[in-house]
Amino acid sequence: VQLQASGGGLVQAGGSLRLSCAASGFTFSTYVMGWFRQAPGKEREFVAAIRWSGGSTYYTDSVKGRFTISRDNAKNTVYLRMNSLKPEDTAVYYCAAASSTIGITKRGTYDYWGQGTLVTVSS
Repeated sequence: VQLQASGGGLVQAGGSLRLSCAASGFTFSTYVMGWFRQAPGKEREFVAAIRWSGGSTYYTDSVKGRFTISRDNAKNTVYLRMNSLKPEDTAVYYCAAASSTIGITKRGTYDYWGQGTLVTVSS
């Protein structure tokens, strides 16, 4: 199993980035996919999740209206479009895959994790 996150970088406040996570080694289309982030000195927190078909999405309150999660099951890839970025969005962003649909905002629900990609938002 492999989850390869990419797309992070340095961006000014108000800017945008799109993260990608390429998956392999499991049946991607049957898994819930999520994004989490971990800022320095803080715990890893839920950002967004998307169910198998892409019809249901979930966001933490602080990113609603600014971030969009999507997936392409043909490419085994999940995306996180981040607009109107703020300095408080600075963190390492991780993608994760869950076979369960229960508790998809919880870290413990996820079976597989990627290595993370760093997003730095300057003020």
